[in-house]
Amino acid sequence: MATSSSQGINTLLEAEREAAKIVEKAKQYRIQRLKDARLEATKEIEQLKAQKNQEYQSFVSQHAGASDASLAVVDQEMDAKIAEIQNLFTENKDKAIQKLLDSIVNVQAQPHQNARA
Repeated sequence: MATSSSQGINTLLEAEREAAKIVEKAKQYRIQRLKDARLEATKEIEQLKAQKNQEYQSFVSQHAGASDASLAVVDQEMDAKIAEIQNLFTENKDKAIQKLLDSIVNVQAQPHQNARA
């Protein structure tokens, strides 16, 4: 009976070793799958970054010309307004100087309206 019980114990120990090997293989497989998934996710993220960066660069290049054109239009409008203001200044400069001189030369001395007589 001792040999059969010893043989049974050996069989159980062998089964336990086999189970430990199977569990270890399953752990290694799971770890490897996690590593593969992490690498695949990293690759996908890099591809998405590259795609979005390319889309952004394309957007910037498409709209950069529009802003340059808008800037040119604004510059032209500003130059036209400045020229108009300078023309008005030239036309009305003499009138403004004459009004200033008239008001300085022709002073009408009057008591202030709040002054009591």
